Amino acid sequence: MLRIAVPNKGSLSEPAISMLKEAGYHQRRSTRELSFRDDENGVEFFYIRPRDVAVYVGAGTVDVGITGRDLLLDSGAHAVEHRPLNFARSTFRFAAPENTARSVRELDGKRIATSYDHLLTTYLAAKGVNAEIVHLDGAVESSVRLGIADAIADVVETGTTLRAAGLEVFGDPLLTSEAVLIRRDGADVTRELQILDGRLEGVIMARSYVVMDYDCHQDLLAQAVEVAPGYQSPTISPLHEKGWFAVRTMVERAKMNAVMDELHALGARGIIVTPILTSRI
Repeated sequence: MLRIAVPNKGSLSEPAISMLKEAGYHQRRSTRELSFRDDENGVEFFYIRPRDVAVYVGAGTVDVGITGRDLLLDSGAHAVEHRPLNFARSTFRFAAPENTARSVRELDGKRIATSYDHLLTTYLAAKGVNAEIVHLDGAVESSVRLGIADAIADVVETGTTLRAAGLEVFGDPLLTSEAVLIRRDGADVTRELQILDGRLEGVIMARSYVVMDYDCHQDLLAQAVEVAPGYQSPTISPLHEKGWFAVRTMVERAKMNAVMDELHALGARGIIVTPILTSRI
């Protein structure tokens, strides 16, 4: 039975649980449950603090887990990224009061507040910057105003909280993060993990693409295929009316309306878009 660690709270929890449900796995009925066995699918879930997921995976207590790339790297655990999951995207950035710093070099000798000590220490060492790291468990953006730090290093999604605290980001991102599936470093990729991985990949693809069907005259077919070439290639079938064809293709969800506009302007008709629940590519 595959043991899977899932974040029990925070911004990673609900999206991770939703993805697992879309992948066909049953989930706990109450947030008070610390574990849940899905015997039908041969897995057992353990609901763990997001920061601890990598620690449990690295120790081999569980086989795989879902956490943030930033939390994985900050943990220093004996675990590696297996697959990015395309949600909870963020960047790890430096921020300071407006017009006080422009590059990481200017932080030499300064105090930097963060909740990600290991990640920040590793980054500064690689850049040859010697700074004092002030550890905080949360509300890092308040540290400068309260006088215990000169700058901060934190995960940034929209930047609204930083601006409200009178801070601005500067320099290059330390890291681009998102939710990831992780496994123990050096562990075998078992058949159970391959099944989980395939299902999650199917959900990611289903969320990224739609199926588009349309009718097209043979004189316009080549141009229409150029507009929507599909993931591999379209399926094209002759219609009862001579010279007309039915076309089925996969289109990126983010581009579907623009593709529909272009196909309709070209002369395609009966354009229908269908969501994909899951897939295997």
